[in-house]
Parts: sequence; C-alpha cells; structure tokens
Amino acid sequence: MMKELTKAEEQIMLILWEMEEALVKDVIEKMNEPKPAYNTVSTVIRVLEGKGFVDHKAIGNTYIYFPIVKEADYKRFALDKVMNNYFENSYESLVSFLVKEKSMSNEELNEIIQLAEKLTTNK
Repeated sequence: MMKELTKAEEQIMLILWEMEEALVKDVIEKMNEPKPAYNTVSTVIRVLEGKGFVDHKAIGNTYIYFPIVKEADYKRFALDKVMNNYFENSYESLVSFLVKEKSMSNEELNEIIQLAEKLTTNK
C-alpha cells in the first residue's frame, strides 16, 4: 500500500523523478532558497527509502539515490485520495469545483471535455 508523502518528501521526490538519480548534494542544488541543510535532505531521503519510494546504489562511500515508485503511480494515488476525501469520488463535483473556485473559462472546460473524449476513444 502506497503511503502519502509529506511536503518535504514530495519536494524531494519531484526532483528525483526529474533527475532519475542523484546524490544528496544534487538534490539540494535543485531546491529553492533557502536551501535546507545537507543532513536534513539526507534524513528525508532515508525516510523515503523506508517508505519504499527510493533506493540507492553505493559507489565507495557515495550513495546515488533513485526513485522506485513511478511519478504516474503516485499522481494516481494522490488524485484518488483527493477525489475520495473531497469530491465523493465524483468527477462532476471536481469539475464543478474547478469551474466555480478557479474561474475556469468555457474554453478551458471545452479543452478538458475534448481531452476526455480523446482519451476514452483511444482505450
């Protein structure tokens, strides 16, 4: 069973998904200012390893970390959680929320409908 990521874990995973593999210092370089301490990032990466999101290969004393959970799989998990917790698993409720709360234009709404039609006909 996949676990939810904290904000810090998610930030690091986004970097690892983008880079595909990295040293702790590479992850820190990609982070916004103020950059967290090396030990902080290293600890979060070890937590991600414990949660089964990340693994490493050792080259001497150096660890190269890489994601073992695909970004698409986590996106699906996160969306399912949001849909279940906030929209009663109703995409109609989600679209209604987007139109009302995010001032979605008719053009944007039509683009979503066209994309949905395209995706369902390509199955």
